[in-house]
Amino acid sequence: MPLSVAPDAGRSFGAVFEAIKPLVPIPILLAVLPALWWFFRDTWKELDDEAAAWRASPLSTGRFDPRPFVALALVAIVLTLQDYYGGRTYFDGVVRPLLAKLDLSHPRLVRLVKYDELYGFAWWVFSRVAGYVSPFLVWKLCFREDSLLDMGLRVRGFFKHTGVYALFLAIVLPTMLVVSRQPDFGAYYPFYRNSSRSWYDFLLWEGMYFTQFFGLEMFFRGFFLGALRRSFGSGAIFAMAVPYCMIHYGKPFLEANGAIVAGIALGSLSMKTKSIYQGFLVHITVAGLMDWLALWHRHTLPTVFWPPG
Repeated sequence: MPLSVAPDAGRSFGAVFEAIKPLVPIPILLAVLPALWWFFRDTWKELDDEAAAWRASPLSTGRFDPRPFVALALVAIVLTLQDYYGGRTYFDGVVRPLLAKLDLSHPRLVRLVKYDELYGFAWWVFSRVAGYVSPFLVWKLCFREDSLLDMGLRVRGFFKHTGVYALFLAIVLPTMLVVSRQPDFGAYYPFYRNSSRSWYDFLLWEGMYFTQFFGLEMFFRGFFLGALRRSFGSGAIFAMAVPYCMIHYGKPFLEANGAIVAGIALGSLSMKTKSIYQGFLVHITVAGLMDWLALWHRHTLPTVFWPPG
């Protein structure tokens, strides 16, 4: 009898969880956001004081500051272009035919059939990184007196904040271990389905994936916050968290909600440490382990280094 009851109990719990799933993030956010305020309240106050001083300075008094307009317009343009032209549909219609012609003349070099899916993700990574980096160039043309290094790119003092990085991982990793057992996470990751074919496929994909994350951190935690912190103060962090959450639409529901917390936490960390690098390390550690755990739970970790054939 116990053997027949357990599966029914498991199915009942799963059904109940799916029914209340839309409400699950609310108590979690109510619990986590005050903790973020307590941890980063000094950083947020420092940003607000800096913004107040900037608005009261002779440089800004009576003058229109075009920085919010330029920064937010660039963010909107980049994210729109990426959504319409940075995905698989555009790749299949425009980029892949060019690769197919090249494959005819250099089949041993291109190997389109073997790495077709990976080429699609290579286009996705290229479009993301190019879009995320380009605003820095535009910004320098518009505001020559601003230093791009102040947009989270300084490495000075990196090791001073390694304890904060360790603390973030200590909080995030146990949560990730629990979440990785959800069916939607296991079915969603890794994006590159042939990651299980060989360690070469897996490592090549992770290298591309991590490169995309570096561009993402440059864009959201570097450019966005660096351009708007003096105008918006701590509000720049919360404004950044909105589009950052929205780029997660289409991913598992709990992850998209988690992006709200991650956006605020990583943005605050960037402003606290004055660099994007700790947030980048947190991001790739979580992303890489999520891919590995998804394959491990499905018992599909690679067994050979080179792909067969």
